[in-house]
Amino acid sequence: MIPLRDDVPAARRPVVTQALIAICAAVFLLQLGDQDGELLYRFGMVPGRVFDPDSPLWQRSHYTAGGLVPAIGAAAVPDWLTLLTCTFLHGGWLHFLGNMLFLWVFGDNVEDRFGRLPFLAFYLASGIAASLAHLYSAPGSPVPTIGASGAVAGVMGAYLLLYPRAHVEMLIVFGFFIDVIVLRAPFFLVYWFALQLLGGALEGSTGGGVAWWAHIGGFVLGALAALLLRLLGRLRPEPAHILLRRRRLGRSPR
Repeated sequence: MIPLRDDVPAARRPVVTQALIAICAAVFLLQLGDQDGELLYRFGMVPGRVFDPDSPLWQRSHYTAGGLVPAIGAAAVPDWLTLLTCTFLHGGWLHFLGNMLFLWVFGDNVEDRFGRLPFLAFYLASGIAASLAHLYSAPGSPVPTIGASGAVAGVMGAYLLLYPRAHVEMLIVFGFFIDVIVLRAPFFLVYWFALQLLGGALEGSTGGGVAWWAHIGGFVLGALAALLLRLLGRLRPEPAHILLRRRRLGRSPR
């Protein structure tokens, strides 16, 4: 299921969301010209290297239970900083476009309620939390971890708390069957989160493939952040057009 758009128009231009997409796009263009994958190894998060950056294992090719691991080399920044820099790298067109689509669909509305600068801080914190979750789920992995999906998962977790009555237009692709349907946003978001839990439970701690626990960590942080800001009264008011629509439907404001 691929989200296309929701039914909650943003009250103002989502400049932070647009800027994040533009930065990821610029980095991805740089990656397209990086035939040796140097950016991936220099700025991606390698869990084993984070815990032991001075190990000679990263300076030479070596064998593990999973096969030959090429020489990774040192990170271009302090290894702890790769928990953030890795969130701006992507592994291919589908990876990049998928993450940016999810960010575009859900990010503008979360930015609306958080405010621009708080949303930027929240997005970066979600990316770091996602990296930490993956780091501790696969501490010895030599596989570089990249992608904005953990940070975007944080946005999705916040959206679930902030817009429980929203609907999302979904593109359904199942073999040769293609259709567009409308779902309640909580149904899709909970379904997506359940898939991440299932994937994390089945994969164990191999550290390869999809970084399931990064998605889980980002989503949980996003939901908790939205809940905390609501309890503290730090969320921006709901846009007037949402309140007006709810009154027409006979619903009381949240």
